[in-house]
Amino acid sequence: MELKLFNTLGREIKEIVPIEDNRIKMYACGPTVYKDAHIGNLRTYIAVDILKRVLTLAGYDVTYAMNITDVGHLSDDADEGEDKMLKGAREQGMSVWDIAEFYTKAFFRDTDALNIQKPDIICKATEHIDDMINLIKRIEENGYTYFAGGNLYFDISKFPGYGKLALLDLSELKAGSRIMIDENKKNPYDFVLWFTQSKFEHQTMLWDSPWGKGYPGWHIECSAMSMKYLGDQFDIHCGGIDLIPVHHTNEIAQSEAATGKKWVEHWMHGEFLITSKGKMSKSTGDFYTLNGLKEQGYHPLDYRYFCLLGHYRSQLQFSLEGLDSAQNARKNLGLRIAQLMKQAKDTGDSGNPEEVEYYTSFISHALDDLNMPQCLSDLWNLMKSTNISPGLKLKTIRLMDKILGLDLDKVTIDTAIDDEIKDLIDKREQARKNKDYALSDKIRDELKQKGIVIEDTPEGVQWRKI
Repeated sequence: MELKLFNTLGREIKEIVPIEDNRIKMYACGPTVYKDAHIGNLRTYIAVDILKRVLTLAGYDVTYAMNITDVGHLSDDADEGEDKMLKGAREQGMSVWDIAEFYTKAFFRDTDALNIQKPDIICKATEHIDDMINLIKRIEENGYTYFAGGNLYFDISKFPGYGKLALLDLSELKAGSRIMIDENKKNPYDFVLWFTQSKFEHQTMLWDSPWGKGYPGWHIECSAMSMKYLGDQFDIHCGGIDLIPVHHTNEIAQSEAATGKKWVEHWMHGEFLITSKGKMSKSTGDFYTLNGLKEQGYHPLDYRYFCLLGHYRSQLQFSLEGLDSAQNARKNLGLRIAQLMKQAKDTGDSGNPEEVEYYTSFISHALDDLNMPQCLSDLWNLMKSTNISPGLKLKTIRLMDKILGLDLDKVTIDTAIDDEIKDLIDKREQARKNKDYALSDKIRDELKQKGIVIEDTPEGVQWRKI
């Protein structure tokens, strides 16, 4: 199987070709653990999870590493503003160490609830300071740094390829198109590799280094940890689209300055989840958390289903109304799967699911830049088909769910929907197939009186409780 994926570096869809035979090494920028992840953050990790599932299904031996930023980075990704870890600790009355541990656990509770498979390697920044120092030494030895005002900076003028990922124009940068905040910088886009105590008077997380007691710049941690576990070159680097212009641009510069080699072959970026007010952001307070959605009665997999409705490279507008629709669709899947399970006991499950036309279409869409909206369409077309046995449908659904991650085998009809209601729903569906619309409407009204609303949608019949 050949997976084609959009590569931000070059802005084109390209086939994934492993550096090593049949082995894929991939890395994703993990969370900064000072607050709960918002659901916009989690959308990116769902997309990365889909990528790993597709790569595995395609037969690759995948090694996936992700960092945990538990040493504070600044509220502006360009080395400006307040330290996020200190800010979070102060606001919540906890030490920076305790707050990092608390929100790391919270993050993985969220990802577990969303059926996001854990990375093979989870690396905490605070446990890899020596690796960062050693990488900075390599960069310094190669002549890409300068020391000023107590901090060690990366000099972008020494790296000709700076900005290639973000398509930045260096001539504009040199012209000072951005306000220079740090007077120690030779160029406003130079960035800090190592801070000393000069940056913050009350910095808690400090380590000894050749440049003085201090702490690493944010960008260096991902380079150091990915290279430690995946090598100086690896296949895929993932993250949110907001990381392209600064964080990922700086990662490339410092990594390739250290090794003299191309660092990453393929860059995958997920687009924003937005609301009517714009991009979700913890800094503005305009965001939802997974716990918040659960408190409103939604299952975490309702949100996963919602995310699959949009392509990872397209902005997806979030609303509770949209989440309601996803919830109803997932419930309807449960209803249909429960019916299939009953029917399969009598009809058996003969046939090869990999030869089912809806599955071959599903796989082709998954391999085509992770087109999950089309994959969901293939699933619904399979559900509505009349020429495939219930048992074979179930086998095919289980294969599809290895990619979708919706726990479709575990989906059940709401316990409040008793057998009488199920029979009425079945009878209405049969009446519609027989074009007996008067009976169909009569049953619809009867169901409404019992607290069940039936909706006919392009994806099939859906129901919800009033």
